[in-house]
Amino acid sequence: MMRHLVTGPSGLALCAALALCACAFTSPARANPLLEPSTLPLGAPAFDRIHDEDFAPAFTAAMAAHLKEIAAIANDPAPPTFDNTLAALEKAGWQLRNVNLVFNALVGANTDPALQAVQQDIAPRLAAHRDAIYLDGKLFARVEAVYKQRASLKLDAESSRLLDYYYQRFARAGARLSDADKAKLKAMNEQEASLGAEFAIKLLDATKNGALVIDDVSELAGLSPGEIDAAKVAAEGRGLTGKWLLPLRNTTQQPQLASLTNRATRQKLFEASWNRTARGDANDTRALIARLAALRAAKAGLIGYPSFAAWTLEDQMAKTPEAVEAFLVKLAPPAVANARREAADIQALIDSQKGGFQLQPWDWDFYAEQVRKAKYDLDEAALEPYFELDRVLQDGVFYAANQLYGLTFRERHDLPAWQPDVRVFDVLDSDGTQIALFYGDYYARDNKNGGAWMDNLVVQSTLFGTKPVIFNCCNFVKPAAGQPTLISLDDVSTMFHEFGHGLHGIFASQKFPTLSGSYTARDFVEMPSQINEHWAFEPKVFAHYAVHYQTGAPMPQDLVDRVRKSATFNQGYALTELLAAAQLDMAWHALPAGSPAPDADAFEAAALAKAGLAVPQVPTRYRSGYFRHIWGDEYAAGYYAYLWAEMLDNDAFAWFGENGGLTRANGDRFRAMILSRGNTMDYAEMYRAFRGRDPEIGPMLEHRGIGTK
Repeated sequence: MMRHLVTGPSGLALCAALALCACAFTSPARANPLLEPSTLPLGAPAFDRIHDEDFAPAFTAAMAAHLKEIAAIANDPAPPTFDNTLAALEKAGWQLRNVNLVFNALVGANTDPALQAVQQDIAPRLAAHRDAIYLDGKLFARVEAVYKQRASLKLDAESSRLLDYYYQRFARAGARLSDADKAKLKAMNEQEASLGAEFAIKLLDATKNGALVIDDVSELAGLSPGEIDAAKVAAEGRGLTGKWLLPLRNTTQQPQLASLTNRATRQKLFEASWNRTARGDANDTRALIARLAALRAAKAGLIGYPSFAAWTLEDQMAKTPEAVEAFLVKLAPPAVANARREAADIQALIDSQKGGFQLQPWDWDFYAEQVRKAKYDLDEAALEPYFELDRVLQDGVFYAANQLYGLTFRERHDLPAWQPDVRVFDVLDSDGTQIALFYGDYYARDNKNGGAWMDNLVVQSTLFGTKPVIFNCCNFVKPAAGQPTLISLDDVSTMFHEFGHGLHGIFASQKFPTLSGSYTARDFVEMPSQINEHWAFEPKVFAHYAVHYQTGAPMPQDLVDRVRKSATFNQGYALTELLAAAQLDMAWHALPAGSPAPDADAFEAAALAKAGLAVPQVPTRYRSGYFRHIWGDEYAAGYYAYLWAEMLDNDAFAWFGENGGLTRANGDRFRAMILSRGNTMDYAEMYRAFRGRDPEIGPMLEHRGIGTK
């Protein structure tokens, strides 16, 4: 499964989709903890002192302070130099960066109506704040003057990269536009920010309201006793006594569909997911996303690009929409061919059981699990007792990091977090020195965004003397009290994936926060996370954590062998649903400037048909209306990045296989050449330096067991 990464580099490079706000004011008798440097270890946020009402005045004050610093740079009478312009830009806005990171964490992982109000109200103000900086002609003139002098400046590699970053960012933000066009762009940016914030709030509410309520427990036949208990607890949490509730995950397919024996329940659960934002109610997002797509196309046209995709891909590894399309086109035919063969196998099973119906999307996981069991004698339910969450974390995720990089982890209970289930760990390097803090938030909640992600609470920077404070969020079902947290094989991959992002942040070693750690291009940032997934199934690591939660016995070797043999099962489906989502994203963001807002349902159907991905039994991983990656996060015209990074990670992992696999020497080399580099050099050059050549697509298809014919 693919994940998303929520990012937000420096005080200047704030995510356009983030919604931050100003409403109430903190009492003057109480200092605002968001505006003070934290006194906790590594500057970790003092969540026990931070209240909802702190954010509005904190953003107001931090933005004002930032603009004052920017004005001082723009109006500096001294000739522009790297230090008084570029380095000064990096130093400016530290309060705003810190407020933004804390708010981003809370809005994603533990929101409430007060924070949502903040999120909605400040979005246009924050967009205007960015524009005040990047459309400032005097400031851009100083940046441009330094850029033109670069040949004589003899900058180090990181400083040179920072100069490129800012020059391109100003130019791409519209700094060269006329005053009239800048005014138009500012209005567009504010509108886009408002719509993005509105989408995020509607989606959270739609996902919560879309949960399936069950009146009769017999309708949950096939679920384990623990899953049924969890459904009862979830219902009771909403005051639904005597009922059971299945909350929705962010993806189209829901995990219970693999187990529910009642076909009517499966259909109701699937349709609850599929239609969550298409009910014609207050949380229907279809008209909103169409407006967003048209607005983005118009904005790109104003700046001088043929489409939003062309604008946003310019600083990515892929560079152009044409390169992305050429990549995706190679994958679609073999993926769909495999998916159709898999569908035929499932239909044959249904027919052999005299089902009397044609395979539908809500049937796929249920019968695919039976096909897998028949082919490999493998039952997903039989695996879960070997994947207890804490064991996977400590003896799997952390163990692999120790074997590869020499890291050790020490849990601590003295640091406040945003919710009682959140765990905090010191991260110690091989010499025993602390290099980071890591927070793990693993359980689903109604007030938490779906999916899984990583982000910073504190950004590493030698300019500021800060070390990284990193967190991972997942959405595993919390068991009833006293029950173990048993997770699926897919959830295991999720934990390794998100911690791969974490390692990218933990090993950051940059001077400038904007270039630090995982603040890289979207189509590169997923490579470290996805390569870390491979270690979950490396024999030495797997044996270390895959033990029975009750007996401590290792997973029997014959079961391990069946897990490995089944690794390529159902990959036609898995790749097709991802390709469908990637093509939807590119279609929405390839709209030319001046395009009217299309009908969302018709547009989606046409885009999938054109890409050859309209396979009725294989729904897109995200329907357009609940595709949070592209409307509410930073993955607009960037969802292909997961597949692009998959090409990189499989090709890079092949290097490990060619050079001895899981060794400290190999881990240290990957750390030195990839994980610690941040955004300090061209990504293609960085990859070539590690691999010795450009990436190849073959290892990706081989890993999935998908042929090219």
